Amino acid sequence: MAIITFINNKKEETGKTLSLAAIVTYMSIEHNSKNLIISTTDKEDRLKRCFWQEKRKSKFNFGIFGPNTTNILDQENGIIGLAKMVKSNKISPNIITNYTKIVFKDRLEVLLGTEQKGRIDVEETYPDIITVANQYYDRIFIDLDENINKNMQNAILKKSDVIVVSASQRLSSIDKIKEEKEKNEILKSPKTLLLIGRFDKYSKYNIKNITRYLGEKNQILTIPYNTLFFEAAEEAKVPDLFLKFKKSIDSEDRNAFFIDEIKRASENIIYRQQMVQASL
Repeated sequence: MAIITFINNKKEETGKTLSLAAIVTYMSIEHNSKNLIISTTDKEDRLKRCFWQEKRKSKFNFGIFGPNTTNILDQENGIIGLAKMVKSNKISPNIITNYTKIVFKDRLEVLLGTEQKGRIDVEETYPDIITVANQYYDRIFIDLDENINKNMQNAILKKSDVIVVSASQRLSSIDKIKEEKEKNEILKSPKTLLLIGRFDKYSKYNIKNITRYLGEKNQILTIPYNTLFFEAAEEAKVPDLFLKFKKSIDSEDRNAFFIDEIKRASENIIYRQQMVQASL
C-alpha cells in the first residue's frame, strides 16, 4: 500500500494533472495492482476529460428534481457523498469504491473532486479518506491542488510515501527549484522526486543539463509533450491510447520516447516508494 502525491512547484501550468494521468494509466495496464486517483480540485477537473466524455446539459429539464439533477446526483455519489460518510463515521475501506468512477475494472478508479468552491467540509475529510483508502488499494495517487488549505495540504503530504514535484521546463521554474532546494522541506525530503511536464527533448534544457544544473544524483523525471496524448486527454481517450501503444509501439515509433519516459517515471516512483517504506 502506498500514497503518491503530485504537487506543483509553484503557481504555474506544469502539466501536473496530465503527467499523473499518463503515469497511472501506464502503471494500471503494465502492473497487476489496484490503483486509485484522488482529485482535490474545485475547478473544472482535467482528469474527467482524460477518461470520460462530458455529459451535455439539456437546455430544458422537466425532471421532478428540477434542472441539473444528473450533475447533483453525480456529486453526491462522488467526493461529497464520501465526505458525508466520513462525517457520520460510516466509512470503511471497501465502501470507497462505491463512490469512484472506474477506468479499468480492478485496476484503476478515480475519485473526482467537486466544482463547488470553498467546500471546507469536504477538504477536511481528505486525510481520513486517504488513510482508509490506503487499506484497500495498492497505490493511491493524489492530484493535490493549491485550492486546498495549507493545513490539509501538509496533512496529505505528511501521509505520502512519495511526493512528485511537477515543474515546467522554463528556466525561471528550474531556478526556483535550485533556489529553494536547500531550505524547502519538501524538496529536501528523500520522499521527493522532480518531474518536468510537457517536456521538449530538443530544448537546451534537456534531462542531463537540468539534472546537472540542479545537482541531482539521479536524472530528473520527464513526461514529454506528445500530440496524440494531449489530443486524447481532451477527448476522453487516454485509456484507449495507452492500450494502443502497448500493442503497437516499437523503438522506431515516434512515440517511443514518450512511453520510455513514462516507464522510467513509473519505475522510479515504485523504487522510491519501496526505498522509503523500507526505511520506516
